[in-house]
Amino acid sequence: MAENREIAKEVIQAIGGKDNIASFAHCATRLRIMVHDKEKIDQKKVEEIDKVKGAFFNSGQYQIIFGTGTVNRIFEEVEKLGVTGTSKEEVKSQAKKEGNVFQRSIRTFGDVFVPIIPVLVATGLFMGLRGLLTQPQILALFGMTSQDISPNFLLFTQVLTDTAFAFLPALVAWSAFRVFGGSPVLGIVLGLMLVNQALPNAYAVADGSAQPLTMFGFIPVVGYQGSVLPAFFVGLIGAKLERALRKRVPEALDLILTPFLTLLIMIVLGLFAIGPVFHSFEEWVLQGTTFVLDLPFGIAGIVIGFLHQIVVVTGVHHIFNFLEIQLLEKNGVNAFNAIITCAMAAQGAACLAVGLKTKNSKLKALA
Repeated sequence: MAENREIAKEVIQAIGGKDNIASFAHCATRLRIMVHDKEKIDQKKVEEIDKVKGAFFNSGQYQIIFGTGTVNRIFEEVEKLGVTGTSKEEVKSQAKKEGNVFQRSIRTFGDVFVPIIPVLVATGLFMGLRGLLTQPQILALFGMTSQDISPNFLLFTQVLTDTAFAFLPALVAWSAFRVFGGSPVLGIVLGLMLVNQALPNAYAVADGSAQPLTMFGFIPVVGYQGSVLPAFFVGLIGAKLERALRKRVPEALDLILTPFLTLLIMIVLGLFAIGPVFHSFEEWVLQGTTFVLDLPFGIAGIVIGFLHQIVVVTGVHHIFNFLEIQLLEKNGVNAFNAIITCAMAAQGAACLAVGLKTKNSKLKALA
């Protein structure tokens, strides 16, 4: 569209021209641009461009918000004007050099967990669908009771709802290896080792129907079904170990020795050191969060609802992904997400009020 082409031209001009663009990509809603000189950006001019809903620096990137769908079209028009796009990963790689240690750490944490979220969302929808279809009231509409449900159908739904959480460590270790520069397939195998059927099932140990293995007389060993941090640190350390080994193992033996040593060393560390330590830490974090959520008089809603959206502005909110996964895995419900969703709905109401009241046409469109 001619309109989008003009917007693309205005964007390039407002950020200092083509020569000031080091790299650019887009996500679901934003153009993500790395520039050579921040001083060349005309912030006011960018914000006045049609369809722009906001622009700011975050994580070392200049991010221009266009919204879902629109950003894809603007990105294509910018490319047609001779600016070569790069992958989002490449832009992130450059951005990782920006910010302090804490910001970079949280950004990396988010890079590991964000790719897993769609799977957990889909699993949650499967759980909701199964719950709906097995409700006595719904079954009664078809003249059925719970006794009429086929065991094979229930088994099929169990495959849909249980797989992601049963093998969650494999997903986390895979993503961690990918982010930290290792071979993702080694991450998958290490994650699967953490939930191998030969180990006492974590859920069975939790309900008392199984006992942990005791290694060396004092180390309790169980499977890590549903655990997050043990798999994350196995992936982080494993990826760095693999890279270190590749530099030292002779090329002729690299294909055999590197994966062998990586898997051997990391599963020993994972089961006997990393797993027990970080699984205990997970329990403390979960207990602390549950304590806050159980506070009376809506205190949890006030505290979490007030603070979460402020944290989002800083860009380090992805750390809560780990917490939400743990709540779902342990309790089957995620009250934390319900609270922050209410906070976002309140923001939506505030935006609606501004949109109805303001006389500024640009602000009205944005709101």
